[in-house]
Amino acid sequence: MSFDVHQLDMFLLVGSAVTFLAILAVRVSSGVGLPSLLIYLLMGVALGESGIGIHFEDAELAHSLGFAALAIILAEGGLTTNWRDARSSMRLGLSLATIGVAVSVTLMSLGAHYLLGLPWELAVLLGAVTSPTDAAAVFSVLRVVPLPKRLVGSLEAESGLNDAPTVVLVTLVSTGAVADHGVLGAFGIVVYELVIGVGFGLLCGFVGAWIMRRAALPSSGLYPLAVLCLAFLAYGTAAAVHGSGFAAVYVAALVLGNSELPHRAATRSFSEGVAWLAQIGLFVMLGLLLSPGRITLSNVGLAVAAGLILTFVARPVSVLVSAVVQPMPIRELAFISWAGLRGAVPIVLTTIPLAEGVDGAERLFDIVFVMVVVYTLLTGPTLPMAARMLRVARRSEPRGLEMEAAPLERIAADLLQVTISPVSKMHGVEVGELRLPKGSSVSMVIRDGETLVPERRTVLRHGDELLVVTPRKLREQTENRLRQVSSGGRLAQWLGDGRPPKDT
Repeated sequence: MSFDVHQLDMFLLVGSAVTFLAILAVRVSSGVGLPSLLIYLLMGVALGESGIGIHFEDAELAHSLGFAALAIILAEGGLTTNWRDARSSMRLGLSLATIGVAVSVTLMSLGAHYLLGLPWELAVLLGAVTSPTDAAAVFSVLRVVPLPKRLVGSLEAESGLNDAPTVVLVTLVSTGAVADHGVLGAFGIVVYELVIGVGFGLLCGFVGAWIMRRAALPSSGLYPLAVLCLAFLAYGTAAAVHGSGFAAVYVAALVLGNSELPHRAATRSFSEGVAWLAQIGLFVMLGLLLSPGRITLSNVGLAVAAGLILTFVARPVSVLVSAVVQPMPIRELAFISWAGLRGAVPIVLTTIPLAEGVDGAERLFDIVFVMVVVYTLLTGPTLPMAARMLRVARRSEPRGLEMEAAPLERIAADLLQVTISPVSKMHGVEVGELRLPKGSSVSMVIRDGETLVPERRTVLRHGDELLVVTPRKLREQTENRLRQVSSGGRLAQWLGDGRPPKDT
């Protein structure tokens, strides 16, 4: 098919207008605690055959583009996850992404077959595609619900890791591999792909971080591109040996995002912008793929019934079983259960059976689409209220210190840019009281738009920006000491060795 200049002009016109409107819609959705994905899906439907008239029925293309968008979203999730905060709840997050998914798939499959009357193949597919939570949907809502770190870490880890096993399972069922290999054989394939994916993710993450720390690139804008390329390299290498690319890209991004790399703040900002673009394109495309004329009252009824089974049976039971590895108070587990939002991931997963030509795949797509819309409308806006009722909401805790690093090419040193936030206890501390490691020093203070060269008796204030020069081998120790003073004031670990304080 040829693509002339006029078509390109129209594509740029429509694409830029839709993207700009989608960006503005984020403000509206965040104000009411509603995931923006619903607006994007409806925009896609409005642009489709029942609206403006754009026809899009290529399930294979939707499958490929959907997987690419999910890889970008998972990479951003890994890069922006704070391992220090998530570490304490990683056991529960991993359990939710594996044991929880298995329990949810089992209960949903049984309910869909015996209660809703779906054939076994469609019942298992419905259970598989609706079991994983969606990172984009979860965190677009959780941004307005301040929660304890252990809850955020659990939900974050679950949404980042549970795509991998469900993608493998849906692919095995759609291609008939489960029938060929048996249940135990399929289980072995899932385990193999996850292990290989995690292994390549760790390899690319640690090797990539080692390279990036030693590569003084000529432009700060190259660092975000390089980091994203390393994450996608993990995806590609894992997929090339039949491992889980989704597990690889998330793990690699998690390692890179928590490594001491130059321009970390810029990298996270860039990845967040790219992820938003991927989300907009993904949801609008999925809306285009829907044919409203196919949606019957029967499918709507099945979607509502399936959602009831998932929300009030499969999800709560899977959370309770998963919590065996890391017990939590029942009210916190109840909130985790209610916060398991489904978004683009279930709809994207239905493109796998669509592309494979599975009987009833179009019906499955329509049921899942309606189910996602209805139950996102139900659970999304009610999360703040649920957090208050279950007494898990916390006052927001702004970070005490913002820190970014840039390499100095000619010497083995780094320049740290430190911002003292309004909650930092570094306010009132003299420069000499920072007690930085020998060889590190505060070279400049920027205050109210003016620069000054500090002395030992210079008193730091809220809003100050510090430029700290440190030998590369002492950078971690220097950053740890700055964080200690920011959280504990001038007496923080006065006789300590520069190690960070324990998490509370």
